Amino acid sequence: MRKSNPEAKILPKAAPPAWLLPTLLSLTALLLLGLFSPEFADSDSWWHLKTGEYIVTNHRLPSPDPFSYTTAAAKPGYPGETSTRQFNLTHEWLSQSIWYLIFQIAGFPGVVLWRALLLAALCACAGYAAKLRTESWLWGIASALTASSLAVHFAHDRPSIVSLTMTAVFIVIFEKRRHLWIIPVLAILWANLHGGFFLGWVVCAAYSADALLRKTQDARHLLTVSAVTMLVSGINPNGFGLFTTLLRYRQSAMTSTLMEWSRPSLWGFPYAFDILLYLSAITLAISWRRVRPVDWMLFAAFAIASLMAFRNTMLIGLLAPILIATYFPWKRALPLAVPFAASAALASAVIWGVITGSYYQLRAAEWRYPAGAATFLQKSTITTPLFNTYENGGYLIWRGLKDFIDGRALSESVFEDYRKILGLPPGAPERGQILARYGVGAIVLNSFEYNSGFLYPLVLDLAGQSQEDWKLAYEDPQAMVFLRDVPPGMPILDKARIFDHLEAECTMHVERDPEFSLCARTLADFFIRAGDRPRARKNLAFYLEHPYGPDPQARKAYMELLRSE
Repeated sequence: MRKSNPEAKILPKAAPPAWLLPTLLSLTALLLLGLFSPEFADSDSWWHLKTGEYIVTNHRLPSPDPFSYTTAAAKPGYPGETSTRQFNLTHEWLSQSIWYLIFQIAGFPGVVLWRALLLAALCACAGYAAKLRTESWLWGIASALTASSLAVHFAHDRPSIVSLTMTAVFIVIFEKRRHLWIIPVLAILWANLHGGFFLGWVVCAAYSADALLRKTQDARHLLTVSAVTMLVSGINPNGFGLFTTLLRYRQSAMTSTLMEWSRPSLWGFPYAFDILLYLSAITLAISWRRVRPVDWMLFAAFAIASLMAFRNTMLIGLLAPILIATYFPWKRALPLAVPFAASAALASAVIWGVITGSYYQLRAAEWRYPAGAATFLQKSTITTPLFNTYENGGYLIWRGLKDFIDGRALSESVFEDYRKILGLPPGAPERGQILARYGVGAIVLNSFEYNSGFLYPLVLDLAGQSQEDWKLAYEDPQAMVFLRDVPPGMPILDKARIFDHLEAECTMHVERDPEFSLCARTLADFFIRAGDRPRARKNLAFYLEHPYGPDPQARKAYMELLRSE
């Protein structure tokens, strides 16, 4: 047996080359920017952009509402609704102005990149906080990419993403304990960028309480910074009225119908939220002796907020990767091959996204919206009050038309009338009276709510014989326009085209966005009930080519239709 030589030199582990870390960071940045740059498509983004134009052009806040003709005459649906409306009109004014100025300079490509930069910065902050705690860039990169798994569901051009990014920035500044003076400065900006500035208060309070409990030397400094931050946040058009507004949101029947304010499923879409929530809770429980008080407090606050509303789930997406990286109990030294493999994987992901067209979609998705219908109304000089669906209101505002309703959720009573006109619940007898009360002479209508595949009853009612006073004047795959009084010389279209339109509209949406395919399932069911079996079979086959999920009933129905031929 060979004896060991105590004088033998122990060779040091090979160090990674100097270019590897910059390469990893650059590829991560490119991947994040690609993930967060789908086309400009959110229905609310249009009115945000138009509001920014109004503020920049007129040098005043958009109050009273300059866009919807129904708002001024709407009666308050509950005590305090006037104050809530004022808040909704004004609390995002600075973000909206910035969005519009970027659009003026760089068009839709600039707006898409601005959104991508904000969300990439959010994930980068999560990664940097994890790196500060673990002293490992690999854990930092892993944390940033983990945060992105949920952040992709928030890739919309809305000022709310500013609040998420600012929350991440506050956490990083408190983690570094440097340049704390910038926190109050950022707070003033944040309070005018978006009403979610109170999240900064949560971060300030958690880190201050942590310093007091651990009796750190900078506890008094943190308390002072936090107090000043909370005080200067009141420098905004609504002062501290945010908190009463949030209470009214929870009591609003209109708000309760919006997906972003609904409670997320504890195991369902998006699965990234559930995984991060449970994994971070398990990690904290296993390592509870080592967990800092600030982490318990932030986890409790962010988890409660996330479970109360879907729009808050990204708070867990931000915090959970930091907690997991910090307290994960089974960390091992990684071989040198890991960062090389990570670089190759990141490069492959970037190349795949570019080749498939999934990344850097620097354009607006006007195909989703009634672009042709808006042009038709403007060229025909039709100025009569119009009725529109909730999701298309923002785009009509952008095109310079006065809309009936949109995503700003300004009036409870208008929303209730909107539902009755649309046919919710079906068979509401007041529809004609409500349309007459608002003086509606034009209806701009898409056919489906694409998340659920729900077919709006108003579409079928307008196709029926009982609605002969409404004429089909325009139709394309995006929308239809019905007029009460058709100008002389304008052709009237056969209402039989409505059923062709249903298929064309659904097909266009599914081909461009296959995950929202339930409209085809709805059409198949409709044509089965109508006795049109060929059309039912056609739409069911189309749905089965783009299934929303496992649907054995749909496949069974399709086989029965085939056998009945």
